[in-house]
Amino acid sequence: MSDSRVRPVREGDWPQLAALEADAYATCGLSEGQAALESKGRASPGTCFVLDLDGRIAGYLLALPYPRFLYPDLAQTDEPVHRARNLHLHDMVVAEDQRGRGWSDRLLTRLTDAANPAYDHVSLIAVGGMAPFWAARGYRAHPEIRLPQSYGEDAVYMSLTLPGGGTSASKEVARFPCPVS
Repeated sequence: MSDSRVRPVREGDWPQLAALEADAYATCGLSEGQAALESKGRASPGTCFVLDLDGRIAGYLLALPYPRFLYPDLAQTDEPVHRARNLHLHDMVVAEDQRGRGWSDRLLTRLTDAANPAYDHVSLIAVGGMAPFWAARGYRAHPEIRLPQSYGEDAVYMSLTLPGGGTSASKEVARFPCPVS
């Protein structure tokens, strides 16, 4: 089911996205700025969405193809385009006054719909203590993937195998041994 309030990013949306991003990340030093966000959007416009509440951008999700177990540079403003079966969810923010209303799940549903069947996996880096949020949505932590300090001390690389896609969990464990939680 498509939610008309979740739509592709438009050119005029970037200032509002950048403001949301700054509000969400400025206190923890992870704010990238508008140019870096736009570069992620240009890399894959079909997998970047906003939550539009009567003209107010109240959330967004930016995802781009990226090789599995790798990740974009936080501040890079000229993002290379990769051909990969992994879709990296670079960022998702919902405005503070809209949290707890199910908007993040709607954004994620839209991403999953856009990802199938072109992608086998979705990866992300959970920051700011958000790993439990992502784990509750089926994402699995990969603590063996080392992340730069620029993502913060508690950053965790996580991934989700999309229905019908990718490597089975048993093959992943054999290739990348780590504790099963």
